[in-house]
Parts: sequence; C-alpha cells; structure tokens
Amino acid sequence: MNATLRDNNIVQAWLVLLLAVCFGGMLAGVQLALGPKIELNKVNETREKVPELVLGAQAAQAGAPLAVEPLTVSVEKPAKTVRYSVYEAKKDGALAGWVVKTAGQGYADRIEVLIGLAPDAGSLTGLFVLDQKETPGLGNKIVTDEWRGQFVGKAVDRPLAAVKGGAKGGSEIDAITGATISSHAVTSIINTAVADLRQPLAEKARGN
Repeated sequence: MNATLRDNNIVQAWLVLLLAVCFGGMLAGVQLALGPKIELNKVNETREKVPELVLGAQAAQAGAPLAVEPLTVSVEKPAKTVRYSVYEAKKDGALAGWVVKTAGQGYADRIEVLIGLAPDAGSLTGLFVLDQKETPGLGNKIVTDEWRGQFVGKAVDRPLAAVKGGAKGGSEIDAITGATISSHAVTSIINTAVADLRQPLAEKARGN
C-alpha cells in the first residue's frame, strides 16, 4: 500500500468516526430535550387510564370520577430497595382499586405496563402497555385489547404463565404466536410486581 492510499484511508476512517460522534451527540441531545416531555406525557396517560384499569372501560365512562392519589411503595429486597409508582383509586370515599406502574425487559427493549389490581390486590382488573418497542406485527400485539383482556379477572395467588397452543384457564395466558418472548416478558413483569406489592397493598387496603 503506497503512502497516499494509506493516508486517504486514515482520513476516511477519521471522517467516519467524526460523523458517528456528531450523530451520536445529536441523538443524545434530542433525547435529553424530549425526555422530560415524554415522561410527563406518560404520567398524564397513566392518570387517564386509572379509572378504566380499576373499573373497566364502560363503568369508567358511565360512573362518577375516581379520586386518584399517587403513592410510592418501597419494597425491601436482599440486595436493594425497589420503589413502585402506585395509584390509589377511591370512589365515594371507598377504596376501588390500585394501578401499578412497572417495567421489565422485553424481546427488543424495555416494556412499561400499568397493572390494575382489586382493592385487596388479589386479582387483576386491567392491563395497559404504556411503552414498548417489540417487533411490529408480532411482539407489539401485546398492546391489543384482545390480548390484554385475558388478564382481567385473573387471580394472582399464583404466578401467571404464558403458554403456547391455548390457555386452559386458571393462571394461564395465551402466548402470542411467534412472540412468546414478549408474552413471557409481560407475564413476568406482572408476576414480579404482584409478588412485591400484594402484601403491602392488602395491608394498606385494610387500613383504609
């Protein structure tokens, strides 16, 4: 390789590196600028979804508005403290249910969900996917009403399980065809949050 060709290759390599740094910086700047707005939108969307996740869509539209109070519930684990954003929903002064915001790793990226729980935290009253980047046409079917509707009314006295070939009731959920990882991810997220919060929320319910 002659000196001129070698020098050209070095210049091109530095140019590629410089462009990569510039584009990376631009993307980071955009994310930094939009981050607070995105989080605010999620908070607003969460508050809007609380009545539906606690009462169901029809009852939420027909009934009186719920009084919603945001809480932070801390759960002590062996190696760390986990803090959950929880929304306490009351109707006419009585506890109507809870909504938990939580997240976990999906197939492509993190999945954020809102989980509706009965006042005693013994069963699910709703599920909403707040954010996901799963595969279009496959894993992103976790957002559909049909798939999420399977969770409504499920008891949480034992872990939920996403299964292939048709759920047989009980704690089983139909996995999305071709997207079992996304299906398992959502059930795992729910199982973890419920295991952490079932007792603390039940104790809070008894204190209301």
